[in-house]
Amino acid sequence: MADLYAVLGVPPNAAEEDIRRAYRTAARRLHPDLNTHPGAATQFREITSAHETLSDPVARANYDVKRRSAGPERQYFSLRVTPSSRTLQTLSEPQVLYLLLELTPDRSIDRRQTTAPLNLTLIIDRSTSMNGPRLERTKIAAHQIIDQLGPNDVLSVVIFSDRAEILIKAMPLADKAFAKTLITTMQASGGTEIFQGLLMGWEQNLVYQSPNFINHMILITDGRTYGDEAQCIALADKAAAAGVGMSVMGIGDEWNDQFVDQLAGRTGGTSQYISSPNAVVRFLNDKVKTLGQSLAERVTLSIAPDPDIKIESAFRLIPSAQPLVTENDPIPLGQMQNGQSISVLLQLQLPALTQPGFRSVARMVAGGDIFWDQRRRYEAIADTSVEVLPRPPEEEPPLAILDALGKLTLYRMQQKAAEAASAGEIREATRRLEALATRLLAAGQEELANAAMAEARRISSTNSLSEEGQKALKYGTRMLLLAGPTKDS
Repeated sequence: MADLYAVLGVPPNAAEEDIRRAYRTAARRLHPDLNTHPGAATQFREITSAHETLSDPVARANYDVKRRSAGPERQYFSLRVTPSSRTLQTLSEPQVLYLLLELTPDRSIDRRQTTAPLNLTLIIDRSTSMNGPRLERTKIAAHQIIDQLGPNDVLSVVIFSDRAEILIKAMPLADKAFAKTLITTMQASGGTEIFQGLLMGWEQNLVYQSPNFINHMILITDGRTYGDEAQCIALADKAAAAGVGMSVMGIGDEWNDQFVDQLAGRTGGTSQYISSPNAVVRFLNDKVKTLGQSLAERVTLSIAPDPDIKIESAFRLIPSAQPLVTENDPIPLGQMQNGQSISVLLQLQLPALTQPGFRSVARMVAGGDIFWDQRRRYEAIADTSVEVLPRPPEEEPPLAILDALGKLTLYRMQQKAAEAASAGEIREATRRLEALATRLLAAGQEELANAAMAEARRISSTNSLSEEGQKALKYGTRMLLLAGPTKDS
């Protein structure tokens, strides 16, 4: 049962006037006529519904009876928000504020309770470029996944080139040996049209799609698709709305990493660069294992900054580093594993703050489905504010934010270098790559530092980055976000 008092931000014994005041305050911040952020509309609907119940004496009394009979609310996970600074200086120009959001599972939950059945769809590129070790290692990985699946898990496999076909129809695998034989028959031929594969994979996933499953699609490709990227993104949005995650594994160097990030980011999934065929098996096995270890599934984050505040970026740090797409609300975060937090770093632009005093910044709502307890949409709410002072006391940013920002800076440095190279700004790209190499070396990342220097030399002589080097730097610096503190953080 949703805690309507928590939604309004009042205690259960709140007076009628307190409830009206809380609603009026929320309306000034979040009413869609005043606040154009997608998250404001999402959250204001919930607040309005809570107010309608709690402001009606009869409806409130009935709700209170149900709430008491349900007993104490169990906490499955909590939401903690840490700002980069709790006090800001009065300024006549905009300033940046970072928020570290941490969704943390309750430690008292037994991990053995949290296993859940999978509705898994593999969508495998079998175009001509996959011929050889890439396709053979993918077959081995698929065989091992079949071995992992339990009697209640559902698997479907779709293969595609310039057209798609169903290799294994969605069903629990009664005959694993026969399924493996079908996988073995895959042959490489044709071009690459990803939408054909995604659409047929989506249709197969729909067969068993249910809140009682972890519904997930894994796309494996080594090439670029042409002319159908917009259709693929639209399908990813459809999957996200249905609570279906999508992870993408790009093998080699020829695939479009920006497109792949969009696909995965819109559904709360992950995108991964696989430089060698041998890594295919490890990645797929690890991915499937983690899918089944879920405390909460279809985890989402709704962000509603105040009307005068802009979301500049959002980046999931843990459990898998991934830029988040903030144009839709709520933002899918994927699944929460038992014993592992989800953390997100937000960068906000605040307006000129000329008046001292406390001011609100953003209201966040994290929600997820709890399989094993048959709980739908458990939510945790956090509301953040800061104090504005003419002379704020000196304040060191929290170490967790400093460490995240230090690593994220490396990722953004390679991003800026790639953007400069794409724009033909060769000197600027070279300068940024050399600076990145220096920072990586200081952080103890010698292999990545060498890759950055190699790309700096390459671009100065050929005026272009290599596909291999660009992806190695992009996904290599992203993986640093999952590591421990760097030497210079």
